[in-house]
Amino acid sequence: MILKLANSIDYFFITWANLSLRFVRELGKILLFGSDSIRMFFHKPFRYLEIVRALEFVGNQSLVIISLTGLFTGLALSFQIYLGFKMVNAVNLVGPTVALGISRELGPVLTGLIVAARAGGAMAARLGTMRVNEQIDALDVMGVNTKQYLVAPRVFAAILCTPLLTAVFDAVAMFGAWFLCVHLVSLDEAIFWDRIRATIEIRHIMEGLFKASVFGLFFSVICTYRGFNTSGGAKGVGEATNGGVVTSMVLIIILDYFLTSFIRIYYSFAGITT
Repeated sequence: MILKLANSIDYFFITWANLSLRFVRELGKILLFGSDSIRMFFHKPFRYLEIVRALEFVGNQSLVIISLTGLFTGLALSFQIYLGFKMVNAVNLVGPTVALGISRELGPVLTGLIVAARAGGAMAARLGTMRVNEQIDALDVMGVNTKQYLVAPRVFAAILCTPLLTAVFDAVAMFGAWFLCVHLVSLDEAIFWDRIRATIEIRHIMEGLFKASVFGLFFSVICTYRGFNTSGGAKGVGEATNGGVVTSMVLIIILDYFLTSFIRIYYSFAGITT
């Protein structure tokens, strides 16, 4: 009995040690891949056409879904906050509460999740297909730096477009909140905007945009890494796409907490009231 228990404990710790080692190795590979891709972006020849294509794919093609999500997020969030504040006769605080929640948290997080699912998944699938079809190998044979040609423009586009899409999300969400508060539940429009102006500062908006750029960096590196290192044919492409999207979405949620904590610590050292 004691021997079985000892073997079970040994198996448990050995399993966790192997998993931890695999995680550290994979994390190191991703970090090296990301640093190489970012460094290659500043090397000649500059792939202007690929950059424009990546910007159009990540940015322009995400505008519709970001706008729709932002509109209905603003409507739903403002209505729920209105119902809660109505119970304590504080409906005039609906505007600034919605604005703070969207600009600081919901805007960057939801935008990051949506863009990671749409653009990040497509990045992983595209690169994975090129890998299993040996197109990436052919580019290597021709002397093309594949990280500079295929990965760096996508990473740059994600870093640049994610905060821009977050700004669009914030604007459309606030429009939805204004429409519901002023036209559907009949709050005073002047008080609605006056409370927002008195509460919201530029740093609140910049917080969200900073988070969004970090989310764009991480999901683009993870998804391109998964696609770039795909193996196993069509099944491998599907697994790489699924793994890249799931890992990116989970990491965005985790990063949001740590970035929020980091920003609060920075504010405390700088003497800024949060």
